[in-house]
Amino acid sequence: MNVHSFIEAEEQAGHSVTRACELLKVSRAAYYARRSGPSARTCDDAELTEKIRAVHARSRGTYGSPRVKAALNRDGTVCGRRRVARLMQQADLTGITRRRRQRTTIPDPKAAIRPDLVLRDFQPNPAGADTLWCGDITYIPTDEGWLYLATVIDIATRRVVGWATADHLRTSLVADALTTACRTRRPTQHVVFHSDRGCQYTSRELASLAGQLNVRLSVGRTGQCWDNALAESFFSTLKNELLSRQSWPTRAAAHTAIFEWIESWYNLYRLHSSLGYRSPADYETTLAA
Repeated sequence: MNVHSFIEAEEQAGHSVTRACELLKVSRAAYYARRSGPSARTCDDAELTEKIRAVHARSRGTYGSPRVKAALNRDGTVCGRRRVARLMQQADLTGITRRRRQRTTIPDPKAAIRPDLVLRDFQPNPAGADTLWCGDITYIPTDEGWLYLATVIDIATRRVVGWATADHLRTSLVADALTTACRTRRPTQHVVFHSDRGCQYTSRELASLAGQLNVRLSVGRTGQCWDNALAESFFSTLKNELLSRQSWPTRAAAHTAIFEWIESWYNLYRLHSSLGYRSPADYETTLAA
């Protein structure tokens, strides 16, 4: 007996159709549409569209068809990306498109020369977390003025392991983010922290802190955005999926939204194509297994 036959039998027995649909995860609209005569394919599309809507809403309206398909597959619904794309278009559901961002790098020509220990290798690392980190600074406009955000991202898992905000671009901003990362993760061996050649990252102050934290500093080349591509990509995602979708009256409001997005969504649930459409938390669990 298929799902719709079972629900029909429950209805004939005087039981609640709504309850039967909820238990079998079938929408009432799809059930009645199929019962009234549309083709099985039409009814299947109606059911799948309901599931697509749920995934898209869960993603805060940000997922396009590749991530929606991946999320559906993870939930046990097997379907193709083209079909998902077609149904999303029919339902007027779209993902968020990335935009290019302006840079905040201010190089210091007198800074000490440091090596590039990453060499553009930002692939997830199955050897484990907390060996290679990267970070950068971006800015968020608010009605009170700029809010600056510094990040520390684990290259192996894409997890944001440390971050800080401030109303200035002094070295203490990146120092706070790096200190938070070390206190949160407590790496057991030397960890490399890669950045661009902004003056905050090449300062003596940060070098001194890195020595205390058992961190090796690495920097890319001046003017080469690909040398810190992962950090750039994260900011693009953050701005497209959160910050650019509304205005921010205060720095505190923007900080709170960033906290919720990183800690309650990005690190725990957002699917990453580079991780095989898994979240950073899920991928870390896989590494630890």
